[in-house]
Amino acid sequence: MHLVVVSGLSGSGKSVALNVLEDLGWYCIDNIPAGLVRGLVAHSLQTAEPLYQRLAVGIDARNRPADLATLPLIRELGRAGLRSEVLYLHADDEVLLRRYAETRRPHPLAGAGRSLADAITEERRLLHPLIDAADLVINTSRTSVHELRERLGERLGDRGRDRLSILFQSFGFKHGLPADADFVFDARTLPNPYWEPQLQALSGLDPAVVAFLQASPAVHRLCDDLCRFLAERIPEYERASRGYLTVAIGCTGGQHRSVYVVERIAAHFRPRYPQLLVRHNALPRAAAQPPETARDRPGPGDR
Repeated sequence: MHLVVVSGLSGSGKSVALNVLEDLGWYCIDNIPAGLVRGLVAHSLQTAEPLYQRLAVGIDARNRPADLATLPLIRELGRAGLRSEVLYLHADDEVLLRRYAETRRPHPLAGAGRSLADAITEERRLLHPLIDAADLVINTSRTSVHELRERLGERLGDRGRDRLSILFQSFGFKHGLPADADFVFDARTLPNPYWEPQLQALSGLDPAVVAFLQASPAVHRLCDDLCRFLAERIPEYERASRGYLTVAIGCTGGQHRSVYVVERIAAHFRPRYPQLLVRHNALPRAAAQPPETARDRPGPGDR
């Protein structure tokens, strides 16, 4: 049996996550009391009902803190045939405030003299035990509903019982650090193609930029060092039965150096991990992708 506990801040996309899992064939239950999850899992394990072999439950902050704190303990049932993971979604406070203003929906913890900002702060406090225990944490601040669906489908799709899902992503430090990375590396010390006028408009995927970076010994040293480091760390994640590993590599704008380094390191590890994922956070989306609107973003209705 495989259980995914879906939790996180209201307005961060929990409903989207459950919908994606349902589309992938999971049996999904939203807003179940946290105190009932352990009994539900024990019952499902005893009956061996095929319907519940892939079960996802949505948990929000409207639970007793003591019940929320017990959810990570469900892992103890693993010896009885349970594989469990915790997915936690969150977003920056200003983003959540804007989403609620756009949709005009009430926050589940607001009211009784508590402001929306205070409700978000209280929700973070109540859910703290879950984010500490989470296997996969996703910040949806800059993610549309369509992008979130795609990302969850990639990472939560059927990858096999013991297969580690690895994501290499590039980013720009000027846009802020990715909040969902296990390892973050800095490529800003490498020669910068941006200062070459003919390369400014290109990215680390273009042959001219690739040739520029490949001519630098510093680039080769950094890539070799990262490959050696990760070759030691990835097996540790596998031995610990971790389901997800996210490695982020950044440069100033996330357009040239980090993109190249991610592609090169991904190529090194892909023969052993064929389902390895690559994401370039700062590169423009495809021209055919419709622009993001308030309706496209995860909102309070997508809890």
